[in-house]
Amino acid sequence: MRDEGVPAWWQRLGLEGLVDVHVHFLPDPVMDAVWSYFDRAEQHYGVAWPVQYRTPVAERLQTLEDLGVRRFPALVYPHKPDMAAWLNTWAREFAAATPGCVPSGTFYPEPGAAQYVKEALDLGTRIFKVHVQVGDYDPRDAELHAVWGQLAEAGVPVVVHCGSGPIPGHHTGPGPFGDVLRKHPRLTAVIAHLGMPEYAEHLALAEAYPNVHLDTTMALTPFTEALAPYPRELRPRMATLQNRVVLGSDFPNIPYEYAVQLAALERLDLGDDWLRSVCWDNGARLLGA
Repeated sequence: MRDEGVPAWWQRLGLEGLVDVHVHFLPDPVMDAVWSYFDRAEQHYGVAWPVQYRTPVAERLQTLEDLGVRRFPALVYPHKPDMAAWLNTWAREFAAATPGCVPSGTFYPEPGAAQYVKEALDLGTRIFKVHVQVGDYDPRDAELHAVWGQLAEAGVPVVVHCGSGPIPGHHTGPGPFGDVLRKHPRLTAVIAHLGMPEYAEHLALAEAYPNVHLDTTMALTPFTEALAPYPRELRPRMATLQNRVVLGSDFPNIPYEYAVQLAALERLDLGDDWLRSVCWDNGARLLGA
């Protein structure tokens, strides 16, 4: 399937379109830095990573519209202190000006994190993103205790890149974030990339905590299967978690067409009801769409 076939794909399922919980729009200088990093992917990951949708903002938004992505966040995340608060402001303003985009936020272990997260929540932020590997911090940091508690109390989801893929960090893997969940068991978390490559361990976190979800971002695609294949024996457990697996793509920073992610999900052969839940129902519930 190619991108032009995506609308027919979700129409066949009887859907209104797609809800994608893992989409990135960033201020231009930040996005340029991300793309520059991917230009050197062979140094970082050992494989090339040509960004498929390296186009101006307006063109990227039109691509999502053409694909039928009806709801999405512009996930932002910091890599150093004194960055998260202004990213939150930017993300709210971007969402306010962009049909279909829900306001997102982020945070970093620093003084004032609880205050700017509270402000973001008060101003209507509906999803957060943290990247443990890029931020290079421990999610158990004392500066974040109050933040996790606020999010758990508010029931606002947070997309957490805590898996050790594509390369491990000092605080990646299921252990550190698993400790966060033990302290905040009501937290609504979305584990990015199905927890790649610790698929089984992150799946177990979703089974243990009723508000933990898994997003499909880049998982199961030929690109990722070559790096970190998903164990076939986990597929029945994925079926059982039908209501807590959500579509994610990593648009625009993917090295293949958007349709590849959908085709990968269909190849799981878990049925149309599962696909409908993953590609619309679950994401719409999380985003309040």
